[in-house]
Amino acid sequence: MTDIDLPRWSVSDVHESLDARSFLDAQEQAGAEVDRLIALFDEHAIRGASRHGDDRTEQRSATSADGAAADAVIAGFNRVSAELDLLGAYVYSSVSTDSRNAAAQAAMSELEPVESKLSPLLSRLADWVASFDLDELAAVSSEAAEHLGPLQRLHERATHQMSESEEHLFAELSNTGSGAWGRLQREITSQLSADVDLPDGSQRLPINAVRGMATDPDAAVRRGAYDAELVAWPTIEVPVAAAMNAIKGEANVVNRRRNWTSPLDASLFANSVSRATFDAMQSAVSASLPDFRRWMQAKARLHGHDVDGGGVLPWWDLVAPAPVSSGGVTWDEGPAVVRGAFGAFSANLGGLVDRAVNEQWIDAEPRDGKTGGAFCMSFKDDRSLVLLNWSGSAESTQTTAHELGHAYHNTTLAQRTALQKRLPMALAETASIFCETLVVEAGLERLSGPEHDTERLALLDVDLQGSNQVVVDIRSRFTFETEVFARRQRRTLSASELCEMMTEAQADAYGTGLDQSTAHPYMWLLKPHYYGSHFYNWPYTYGLLFGLGLFARYREDPEHFRSGYDTLLSRAGMDSAEQLGAAFDLDVTDEAFWTASLDVIRDRIDQYETLADRFR
Repeated sequence: MTDIDLPRWSVSDVHESLDARSFLDAQEQAGAEVDRLIALFDEHAIRGASRHGDDRTEQRSATSADGAAADAVIAGFNRVSAELDLLGAYVYSSVSTDSRNAAAQAAMSELEPVESKLSPLLSRLADWVASFDLDELAAVSSEAAEHLGPLQRLHERATHQMSESEEHLFAELSNTGSGAWGRLQREITSQLSADVDLPDGSQRLPINAVRGMATDPDAAVRRGAYDAELVAWPTIEVPVAAAMNAIKGEANVVNRRRNWTSPLDASLFANSVSRATFDAMQSAVSASLPDFRRWMQAKARLHGHDVDGGGVLPWWDLVAPAPVSSGGVTWDEGPAVVRGAFGAFSANLGGLVDRAVNEQWIDAEPRDGKTGGAFCMSFKDDRSLVLLNWSGSAESTQTTAHELGHAYHNTTLAQRTALQKRLPMALAETASIFCETLVVEAGLERLSGPEHDTERLALLDVDLQGSNQVVVDIRSRFTFETEVFARRQRRTLSASELCEMMTEAQADAYGTGLDQSTAHPYMWLLKPHYYGSHFYNWPYTYGLLFGLGLFARYREDPEHFRSGYDTLLSRAGMDSAEQLGAAFDLDVTDEAFWTASLDVIRDRIDQYETLADRFR
């Protein structure tokens, strides 16, 4: 396979097309199945006891009839939810790769009202289980016993729900509210093109291809792409700013009515992370920012941006390949690197790469109308769909490792029920970061001698670019999003104000490492991570640092770690962050844990500085 012939995924084994009889039948059946599930909930009176405001009746004893009701509705919810998830993934496989596909967009819009009827049932189940002592319910229901972790989360969630009618109304209105605005952001950004001044002439290219040029080895190409972005993004700033305002405004209202004291508290709960754990992580991150700025300054010097022996990095060189390396990676080479590192950990993990390639799980080609960035979504059985925008760089190889890590995680969840595999994002990043780390560490071990200094520097460069994005850039995103939520409580925010807030947040996070005159004011517009109801960004930092902590445990005792790793992954939707950490004797509430993970990155920064100054 050449780079002109990058892979596209195939989903035809599920349905031949959106016009296929099997798909149309599945659409019709989905609506009927949800209606039957609603009737089942009604039959068993699955709803909270009458309450006024936040007052609830006392918990009641669970009877055998309650156990039978729990068995029926939990099994029913899992079955219908799994069927709906597969149908949704099938439709999104077309929407995400071609936002101009009118038939796929129509199918997705038809599916949304069905999904909006399912989500209130989870609220009803939460209210119902909150009326029991869960241990008593589990004693009379095998399904409750199997789902004790997820039901405990629902039990806690019940205190942060509106009334049943309000939750149902919100679920319906979100299709024409935040859901529609989020769709607008995805569609309008995926269909944008830009004129790029390149060394061999101007070209008009899809915006995702333009953004991929940030990793081009030619500095003129990187600068041309950056300049093109800053011309293109303002042409769509008004509608996307409207989307941001609508989504965050809605989130503020709903969070208030659900009795959350802040959007962050809602986000922490959704991610099964305690405030103590989050604060410990953030404190360690704050202490690490000078080290990342030291890395950026070393990278600036390597690229010739010296200022009195110091140097600051322009935005267009943040993810540039080290100038000591060609930076080019073919499609055949990228998965081969990933396969080698994965295989050294286990045959199952290594074999997953071959499955993903041979069974057409991957869509790698950047093209007009395709969603930017990368993602992995669970599909049929233990199979996933992996979207990439392959740019032929070492960074693309790391991204491939990351997304295939998610795919491996999905294989460990295949036998779990829909309720058991509702992964909070912070814990969903565990396998992906661990797999990225496997690739980096394998490369560093292979390139240990002085004769490999050039290649080692190039690998460290790619790794630290990723760490810088996940720690420093995510810090800027968290700062920005916190301010958006706060200001949106008072008024609507203009595009220019959002740009100003974005550059202020970047200045706070990047500090002296970045040439602030080149900061990117439109990062708020192009990142889909902002277009949700609560903080979507900080869990990436959690995933990186928790993954590094897990890798340290792996190095200490590889066989013991391997024996428990798949089980840990399979429980990510059932246990809290603190419980998962404790399974490997990690105390994630202790700042020392996060500092130790960041020390791994600090050591790599030290190595990078030494090598970079040698090659200046």
